[in-house]
Amino acid sequence: MKNFKPIVLLAALLFMITLMVPTLLVLPFGEEHASGKLGENVKGPALENPTSSIEVAVYRTSKQTVEKLPLEEYVRGVVASEMPAEFAKEALKAQALTARTYIVKQMMSDEKIKLPEDAIVADTEFFQVYKSDEELKKAWGPDYSRKIKRIEEAVQETSGQILTYEGTPIDATFFSTSNGFTENSEAIWINPLPYLKSVESPWDKSSPKFSGQKVLPIAEFESKLGVKLAGTGNIGEVTEFTAGKRVAKVDISGKEISGKDIREKLGLMSTDFTWERKGDKIVINTQGYGHGVGMSQYGANGMAEEGKKYQDIVQYYYQGVEITASDSFITTITAKK
Repeated sequence: MKNFKPIVLLAALLFMITLMVPTLLVLPFGEEHASGKLGENVKGPALENPTSSIEVAVYRTSKQTVEKLPLEEYVRGVVASEMPAEFAKEALKAQALTARTYIVKQMMSDEKIKLPEDAIVADTEFFQVYKSDEELKKAWGPDYSRKIKRIEEAVQETSGQILTYEGTPIDATFFSTSNGFTENSEAIWINPLPYLKSVESPWDKSSPKFSGQKVLPIAEFESKLGVKLAGTGNIGEVTEFTAGKRVAKVDISGKEISGKDIREKLGLMSTDFTWERKGDKIVINTQGYGHGVGMSQYGANGMAEEGKKYQDIVQYYYQGVEITASDSFITTITAKK
């Protein structure tokens, strides 16, 4: 028994040491003594929004100056200018994707439109309408804070995302209101694009811009179209329709004119039109507002109100596209500078 007790005490001591060693090793690195955690204070491009590091040079037409601003700030100004702030959040987010995709594609392109002082875009409809905070405050008045908050959330929640087709940023065209269908790209522009095909858009019928009317004196109608109407009878015949149920071609007194040219020359809301003679005037009725190619804004809002997410909206109006991180494209843009 005398020899057994020291052995037991030794075994017990070793057991206690075994238990204490892990504790001694862990305690110095416990929560209360931590001086840093994984991911803290780490700086570098991998943890930053790539679009925050690049600027857009915008030609301000009214001031005739070039303004440089961060890309996401530019996107915010475009969304605020191009789509009503009251639209559903998911529609605003879809618009943010189109705006960001457009400017990334524009900055990547080697074919620049000539603008003063190396500006990439202007602030007009030919590019994308852009308004600064000062302009928005003036336009919105007391509603500015509420409206800009909605726009900012839509831009932030889609930050760094663009639309691509087979790995390339798309032509993310959009317009206000369809006639119930969007249009194939080749109906308006020369080249057909696989992601810009006609789709049904029934939500647009609730748009305040769905129906329009324009009245022109016969003499003005003839002058603008370069035609001479007969004294009586039909005012031309539609000889071809587009995939989007719009007028492709009209024969007027033996002269064939495209629906696109008629819309532009007469200043119509859409190429979906009918007309009739009333006395010495031509009354023209239209359905839809805009060129009809790509995303319908009122259609997007209708989809959002039905519970569709922005991903659903853009992939409906731009067929076969993917929502892609802009990182690699921003890197390409930066490398070109």
